[in-house]
Amino acid sequence: MRNLDNIYIDGEFVTPKGTETGDLHNPSTEEKIGTVRLAGVEDARDAVAAAKRAFPAFSRTSKAERIDMLNRLNAAAAGRVTDLTQAMALEYGAPQNFTRFAIPHAASSFLTMASVLEDYEFERYRGRARVVMQPSGVAAAITPWNSNIGFITSKLATAIAAGSTIVIKPSEMSATQTQILTECLHEAGLPKGVFNIVNGYGNVVGAELSRHPDIAKVTFTGSTAVGREILRNAADTFKRVTLELGGKGPNIILDDADLDLVIPAALRMGFINSGQACIAGTRVLVPNHRLDEVLARLKQEIETFKVGAPNDPDAMIGPMVSRKHYDRVQSYIELGTKEGARLLTGGPGRPTGLDRGWFTKPTIFFGGDNQMRIAREEIFGPVLSVIAYRDEEEAVSIANDTPYGLQAYLHGTDAARMQALADRLDSGRVVINGAPHEPLAPFGGFKQSGIGREYGVCGLEAFLEPKAVIT
Repeated sequence: MRNLDNIYIDGEFVTPKGTETGDLHNPSTEEKIGTVRLAGVEDARDAVAAAKRAFPAFSRTSKAERIDMLNRLNAAAAGRVTDLTQAMALEYGAPQNFTRFAIPHAASSFLTMASVLEDYEFERYRGRARVVMQPSGVAAAITPWNSNIGFITSKLATAIAAGSTIVIKPSEMSATQTQILTECLHEAGLPKGVFNIVNGYGNVVGAELSRHPDIAKVTFTGSTAVGREILRNAADTFKRVTLELGGKGPNIILDDADLDLVIPAALRMGFINSGQACIAGTRVLVPNHRLDEVLARLKQEIETFKVGAPNDPDAMIGPMVSRKHYDRVQSYIELGTKEGARLLTGGPGRPTGLDRGWFTKPTIFFGGDNQMRIAREEIFGPVLSVIAYRDEEEAVSIANDTPYGLQAYLHGTDAARMQALADRLDSGRVVINGAPHEPLAPFGGFKQSGIGREYGVCGLEAFLEPKAVIT
């Protein structure tokens, strides 16, 4: 049992002034594994004040100084990959196929942004004007539980590169992971107040950060509903806002697809991070004339997707993060049947042999349409909807008929055709044939999937303001 009772403000671990506590659980066993003492509004204000004090000096640091800091942060995080992996497995239940990528990638966020910074010019000329890209001010980052470590490192790396100080409010459900990561970041020896990490509820600490007059920039990853509230809070002081929100990605199988390659890839994209991912391709679009063939192959291939705890190296799908979230996903599975969709595999309840833990059967519906709630609303669990289409035109129409537009997937053999189709999809990213992650590419969504972009140059410039000096 681990009781976490500190937050990180002004370069020090301090006891929160807030007195509320939250319970931490192992989602694989449902057992309580600890508690976290939560910060309150006064703690949030202290963190903002520390970041504000640090900002004038930090914003004037050189590119070389910031690159050195990013390298030190990388070394500190990379040195504890094992500890971070164990924490993510214990507290979140992530299977090994996810943590093997997620933790090293999180540490490498600092090196990726250092490489962006190397080539970035903060001054350039436009006509007679000298245009200076300067940090927008003190930033706030509000991050979710589904990849806690990676979201913290990527947002922190971008703020450091831009010369912004930052206050980070992680999910209180990820406090064990946050504690270990904060210890790593502290070891990097950055100036006091440059980054501050404050556990707390979103409607308390997150709300205070999104409306605080000394915060100039808010970057948030999470649900569309919470993103709307942050946008409202930020409006009074015209904060710069980056929102990376929900998704309901189309996973389009084209008529020329090689199913031996495509079916495993489509399922990996659909069930990525145990389905608890905004980028999951949860609407599988299939040509009418290949529907029966695809359904048979999906049913066959899903048998290889083992559900289990992180200590099982063969597990590909882990538990839902909490009882509340498990119940939510179960309610959508029941809703799909009520709506008239047919079950190809899965269904309500736990998988056979798993009597405890918030495990969900990987579930695939078919026989429905794109107007069903299971096809329109973000379930955030291992639940897919197979939707048939007549031709390419209808595939694009169905893919775009969604309030979301974060990440889409195309599977086929004609590269030129897929490039042309990608241009027609209303999505911030389009991944062709399961291409690997590209950390320099901008990431963010169309429509209700968010505002702005993260990663690479686009992510860096979201923390900067252009100033024109005209002579």
